[in-house]
This record gives sequence, structure tokens and C-alpha cells, in this order.
Amino acid sequence: MDWVSVLLVNLGVLCVGFLVLWVITIFRKDATIVDAYWALGMVILAVSTTLQTGFSDRNLLLLGICAVWGLRLAGYMYWRMLDHGPDRRYQKMFERLKKDRNWGFATSSLIAVILTQAPLQYLVSLPVQLGQIDAEPAALGALAWVGAGIAVFGIIFECIADWQLTRFRKTPGNEGKVMQAGLWRYSRHPNYFGEALTWWGLYLIAAETQTGLWSFVGPAFLTWTLAKWSGAPTMENRMRRQKPDYAAYVARTSGFVPWFPKKA
Repeated sequence: MDWVSVLLVNLGVLCVGFLVLWVITIFRKDATIVDAYWALGMVILAVSTTLQTGFSDRNLLLLGICAVWGLRLAGYMYWRMLDHGPDRRYQKMFERLKKDRNWGFATSSLIAVILTQAPLQYLVSLPVQLGQIDAEPAALGALAWVGAGIAVFGIIFECIADWQLTRFRKTPGNEGKVMQAGLWRYSRHPNYFGEALTWWGLYLIAAETQTGLWSFVGPAFLTWTLAKWSGAPTMENRMRRQKPDYAAYVARTSGFVPWFPKKA
């Protein structure tokens, strides 16, 4: 199939998935579940592409790595939703939209969440879509295996960061304190860094094909989003307000790419 047909079919799959998700948010009166679907939806798009284009070694490698990353992260985010309850970010946003624009929950969820998240998911997942379309080269080359190694390392890195943060938060006496041990000693957002690595690795697998080469916009946008837009900046603004020690942590710790902390 040509790339236009594949992307159009996947666009339909994306729309159906987010339509169902929108109905779920209305039923629950809570949009927190969208965070879990962010990763799961990418797996669905990867599966849709494989079913359309075939089960080549490259397609299975892209699908397999994406599935491991996406199912792990979706499961973690779903558990966190059950453990922490509704995300206050969404609640505050809906309250503001109700006050400023008189939007009800369904309208706010559709416009501010669903119609924002859907195109971003489609864009970021381009490596596992475009990378599966070309039949040539049939064999996986050195670039693909390097990409697979980077992606697997990114998944492991993100898993460790999430595990360390969860353990820290569950330890009695740590409430109000700043996590600054383990991977968090070298980066203020090691989980985001691991996620970016994963998608750059998937891009390298895709980049051995002519069509997949153009999918760099996906990981590039994801990296910018995590480091400069809705990821790290949103988190840090909240942390600065809630935790007095966070400013000192920022002063000595790398913002995104892990590096040795600065001396006091």
C-alpha cells in the first residue's frame, strides 16, 4: 500500500479511538485516563500499520519495541490514575474553561483534551507508521540495530526512573521532599529523556527506508514537547510552587540530558 492510504486508514483508526476515549471521559467526568491512552494509542497505530503493510522483519521490530514501550507506559499511567485519583491539572483547566467560556465538561474535554492530544499522538507515532511502508530494503541494516539498541535502552531508562520515583513517593517521610537520588541525581526528568531516546531509536529503524526517513518530525516534536513545552516546564512550575528545595535542585541538576550535578 502507498503511504497516503496507510496514513488515511490510520487517521480513521485514530479518530475512532479518541471518540471512544471522549465518551469514556464524559462517563467518568474525568480526563485523567487520556494520559494512559497516549501510549496505548501509538501501539494501536503501529498494529494498524502492520496489518496493512505486512509482517516483515522491520515491521515486526518497530511494532515489538513500540508495543513494549506503549503497554508498559499505559499500564503505569493507568495504575497511577487509580492510585493518585483525578489529575488536578485537568480539573483546574476545566474549572477555568467553565468560568471563562461557560463550557461544560463534554465541550471542554473534546476541545481542550481530545482535539489537542489526537493530532499530537498521530504526529509523534510517525516512525512506526512510515517506517513500515517500504518493502525495501528488506534486510535490517546496522542503523536499524543501533536504533533498536537505543530504543531498548530508552525503555529501560524510563522504567528505572519511574520505579525510583514511585518508590520515593511511597516511602514514609518523603512528602514535600524533592526526589534527587538515582537517575534523578543526573537529570530532573530522566523519565522524559528515556521516552525521547525510545522514539529516536524507533526513528533510526524507520530511517533505513525512504519513506521512514521523513518521520524524524515525530521524535523531534516529542523531544521539544517534553523538554520545552508541556512536559518539563509544566512539571517544574508546579514543583517550584510546592517544594522550597526545588530551586536548589534545579541549580545543580541537568534539565533533560543526564549529566553530573554541578558543585554547590
